[in-house]
Amino acid sequence: MPDRRRHRGPHPEDAALFAAEMLPRLRTAAVDFCYLLDRGYAEPSALKLVGDRYALRARQRTALARACCTTEAVTARTRRVLDPSLLAGRELWIDGYNLLTTIEAALAGGVLLVGRDGTLRDLASVHGSYRKVAETEPALRHIGAHIADLKPARVVWLLDRPVSNSGRLAALIREVGTECVPPWTVRLEDSPDRILRGSPHAIVTADSGILDAPVRWLNLARRIAERLPEAWIVDLFAD
Repeated sequence: MPDRRRHRGPHPEDAALFAAEMLPRLRTAAVDFCYLLDRGYAEPSALKLVGDRYALRARQRTALARACCTTEAVTARTRRVLDPSLLAGRELWIDGYNLLTTIEAALAGGVLLVGRDGTLRDLASVHGSYRKVAETEPALRHIGAHIADLKPARVVWLLDRPVSNSGRLAALIREVGTECVPPWTVRLEDSPDRILRGSPHAIVTADSGILDAPVRWLNLARRIAERLPEAWIVDLFAD
């Protein structure tokens, strides 16, 4: 079925699934899930065990999978996070779809999850196709304004070539990027994740597979979203 969404906003059930009265149950489930991950349980079996115990719906289970990780992963990832003040004069390489869809969701009021590692992740996903939404251009301009404040020497966006409409999105990012300081470079790559995992530059992503590589990364999505009044941020690890 074609993707006809005009916004990257919440699912119709999210108001109930992530309501304030649901958060204590979700937070307890997150603690239990992380406990099992720390003890070597496979993620699918641990998620089913915890999800069944707390009678979680599919999107709530997805939220746990996005937000939770092992203590070892938290320690390694947070040790390599960059303070924004250290970005001046450095190159910044961006996991394009990862950052953009999160800020689109923030502007549209979609659920954003604070992960155990401090990153911000949305519940949207790009599976083979991307569709521009009403929030796309505003999201790019918010990103541009925040990056300009950090004064990097160069900004490179990486997009997945196999994803449908990547060429159109690349053209839009280049158009917006001509107005930014510094101007943006956009590259279509067959495997951006592989490039970012081996990058010596500062990178922007919340992708666990990339963050588990020995990379220095900037928590840019959270930095931007926390300044947007529309953003619906759900912290499953709040005290």
